[in-house]
Amino acid sequence: MTRADAMAAVRNPLAFIAARWTPTPRTVRRAALAALVMSVVIVVTGGAVRLTGSGLGCPTWPKCTDDSLTATSEMGVHGVIEFGNRMLTYVLCAAVGWAIIAARSEKPYRRSLTRLGWAQFWIVMSNAVLGGIVVLVGLNPYTVAAHFLLSSALIAVATVMWQRTREGDSAPRPLVGRAVQQLVWFLVAASVLLIAVGTVVTGAGPHAGDSSEVERMPLDWENVTKLHAVLAWIVVTLTFALWFVLKAVDAPKSPLNRTRDLFLILLSQGVIGYVQYFTDLPELLVGLHMFGSAVTWIAVLRVLLALRERPDDEIGAPGPATAEATVGTRA
Repeated sequence: MTRADAMAAVRNPLAFIAARWTPTPRTVRRAALAALVMSVVIVVTGGAVRLTGSGLGCPTWPKCTDDSLTATSEMGVHGVIEFGNRMLTYVLCAAVGWAIIAARSEKPYRRSLTRLGWAQFWIVMSNAVLGGIVVLVGLNPYTVAAHFLLSSALIAVATVMWQRTREGDSAPRPLVGRAVQQLVWFLVAASVLLIAVGTVVTGAGPHAGDSSEVERMPLDWENVTKLHAVLAWIVVTLTFALWFVLKAVDAPKSPLNRTRDLFLILLSQGVIGYVQYFTDLPELLVGLHMFGSAVTWIAVLRVLLALRERPDDEIGAPGPATAEATVGTRA
């Protein structure tokens, strides 16, 4: 490497890498998928921190204690769990960084993909700071809820980027009519409300995240839980109605199959939710419910993204949605 190369790498490392490496489309897709998977993993491990009472395992931030950057042996297993979750943030950053580098290096260059990667990066950084605030304010339930909602935003952006790696950059073309699109947007809005109320259920419930006295939301937990259940049934009903409408209008297979997948995920999530409610919220089931919440949100977004196609005009070949639509037409 010459001195000029070194200077170029320092000035703009992404451009330097892009000039010397062209990833395959599969590599870009895998990088985007890795970022999505890690965004779900960090939600699950964050839930594990809370459910094991390790939320204040590291009592301060950004250090673990006032005198130590890492957990010490005196802090026990709670310190290990909390500090381990903090370290996973770096793994998440690495996955998002790989997605950004792969998107920036793809030929031809797609600015939309790179922007989605950077959006994930800034959400991760914002949530890391918010996570520190959560610790500093002693697991205040409102900050904990905001922490989870920002993680849901990260999952949304990561899901969109993963989908966009499998599409072209031409203008989107709808695969269904406006009435169906509006029904799906109602479904998305109901799902957002369901997730938001779910954070209130957690904030008012018994799992405070630490063994000490931690502030809870001053709400009747039973009533909030019932509201959460009602919203869940609304989402299930909208999903079933959407599947019925898609069948009636002979829609392409992609939105139909993703709606079916969402319906099955919702049923599984509902079973877990009711079982955990009637068994006094065992930690394992609550953790599975949190994982199911992330998977449900991804499934809802995939239904929304399946309503249009973006063929790759550069290659002239149909994208995944187009191919599935062709199969549906022949059937």
